[in-house]
Formats: sequence, structure tokens, C-alpha cells
Amino acid sequence: MSIASVLIPSEKPRGPVTNDAPGPHYSLLLSTDEALIEAAQRLRYDVFSSTPGFVLPAAVDGRDADRFDEYCDHLLVRDDDTGELVGCYRMLPPSGAIAAGGLYTATEFDVRAFDTLRPSLVEMGRAAVREGHRNGAVVLLMWAGILAYLDRCDYEYVTGCVSVPIGGDSTGQAPGSRVRGVRDFVLSRHRADYRVHPRRPVRIDGKSLDEIPAPKRPEVPALLRGYLRLGAQVCGEPAHDPDFGVGDFCVLLAKHHANTRYLKRLRSVAAASAL
Repeated sequence: MSIASVLIPSEKPRGPVTNDAPGPHYSLLLSTDEALIEAAQRLRYDVFSSTPGFVLPAAVDGRDADRFDEYCDHLLVRDDDTGELVGCYRMLPPSGAIAAGGLYTATEFDVRAFDTLRPSLVEMGRAAVREGHRNGAVVLLMWAGILAYLDRCDYEYVTGCVSVPIGGDSTGQAPGSRVRGVRDFVLSRHRADYRVHPRRPVRIDGKSLDEIPAPKRPEVPALLRGYLRLGAQVCGEPAHDPDFGVGDFCVLLAKHHANTRYLKRLRSVAAASAL
């Protein structure tokens, strides 16, 4: 695999006749380049530190970095008009997981249920999109990139953690209420056959999720909604990540169960809206 290669090029036409087309041209890069990884770490820090409800642990030099980054392939969305990095993901392949001593997800969950999947299991994580580019096109490109990565590298499954802030919000919800609502919704409709178990279950002021009032309507994060529409399922109760102040849900997507029609439809809508 090259240090940096274009996994999905921009679909917008380029050239003298078309370079006045509205909106940016996005490409998806697959990279292990150190400079690009550092740029992704800075983007992650900027996004996470400005997201309400999230609490970042101490960062080094304005970067969100951990020991797993060096073992990952990084999916990076570039604005081709400016060269700016506007979105990022990281993918930890089976060989990388072995070198890293396991999955990041395994730091939060007992993932022995995934043992039979390990030779074909990739872990995704640390998704971030720069403010000003959150119109859906960048996230959509990253979703397409996940499936393209699985195809390119001949893997079948992808797993990862999706975060829901623990803290209450401006509507007066109790801390943990949003996590409770999301938990009830996803496990009633999108429960996976593979079950993992949180090493640190969510507890707020000594109360379990079952003891925290559920909201009138679940507020499912956009990222998790997208995964569910793609065909992902949730593998059990959430884990408490105190470093970020969130409840993390472990999701699993099998490539052969992916809703590719949904993805193609969204890509067509995005392309048409850019013309």
C-alpha cells in the first residue's frame, strides 16, 4: 500500500468550463504518511474540543493522539480546491491490531465475541469533520470509503465505538438521559447477534442507565444514525469513557449486509445537489 493514495476521487467535473461549479471538490485519501496523520490529529482535536458535551483529556501540542494511530490506515477527506484536510477516519486492520496489542474497542469492552471474526475484522474510529464542511457530503464520502477500504483490502467486517455525550443539555435533561434513550432505541431495533460487554458500564452519580429517566424521544447522533441505515448493528450496553465524558456504543457492520442501495442513493443526491 502506498504512503498516500486517492481511494475515491472527486466526482465533480473539473476544468476551465466547470471550475466555477458551486461547492468544493472532495477526494478521499488512504494514507500512512506521518505529516498527514499529524494533520488528522490536529483536526480531531479542533473538532472534539469544540463539540458540546465532550471532554478532551490533556492533549500534546493541540493534537488528539494515542498509541493506535501509528498502526492504522487513515482515511482523509481533502478539499481539492484548497488542499485543506476537512474530514478524517482511521482504520485498524487485523495486522495492525496484533502489532498494537489489540483493538482500541477492547480497552472499553470485552470483545471475545469477535474472536472468530478477527482475521477479517477492521476497526474504525476517531471520525471528525471540520466545521463549514458538515453538509453531509464529507461524512457520506467517508462512509463510502469504509466500504471501499473493505473491498480493496478484502476484509468483511468493521467495528468501532460511537459516542453519546453523558452530560445534560440545554433542554434540562438529566445527565445520562440521552445515553439511556439511545440505548433503549438501538437495542430494541438494531441489536447484534455478537455481544460485547462494557468494562466500565455507564453509571451517573451511582445510578445505572435503567435508573436514569429516559427522554421522551431518543436523540440518536447523526453518525450512529448513518451507521444504522448502512446496516450496522449495536453489540450491547454502552461503556463509560470518562476521558471524553461519553457513553460509547460498539457497532458492527458486515459488508455483505451493508445497505449499498442507501449509500448509492445518498451519493446520487449529493452529486445532484452540487450541480
